[in-house]
Amino acid sequence: MPELRQRGSGQLFGQLSEDMTLLVRQEVQLARAELSEKLSRLTTNLVSVIAGGFVAYVGALALVAALILALNDLASISPWVSALIVGAVLAIAGYAMLRRGVSELKRVDLAPRRTVENIKDDVQAIKDDVQWAKEQRS
Repeated sequence: MPELRQRGSGQLFGQLSEDMTLLVRQEVQLARAELSEKLSRLTTNLVSVIAGGFVAYVGALALVAALILALNDLASISPWVSALIVGAVLAIAGYAMLRRGVSELKRVDLAPRRTVENIKDDVQAIKDDVQWAKEQRS
């Protein structure tokens, strides 16, 4: 810090301005990287929800006919009761898959927490530097 005391206040404020500009640029880059990472996780979870819904739907379509016919033949019950049983089982399975995907989506935090903390630290450091520069001028 002795070299800082020898510099004029104009130079100090000029350096502070340059440092703040660089700092803001770096914080913006960090925020972009952090948001990109969080959006990537969000996209992955959305794909999981959509895939779960699609699998449940396709599975229901594929199994409905076979299970309804099987129940109708094996249990000697009417086709509508067979359809009701099969539909209920498939609906429960699909609901469980969708609920899991929605639960994963709720865990995603899009706020750039590291960036916010860094900005708070940076603001405090700038305040300290300005206070120090004011004290040097007096």
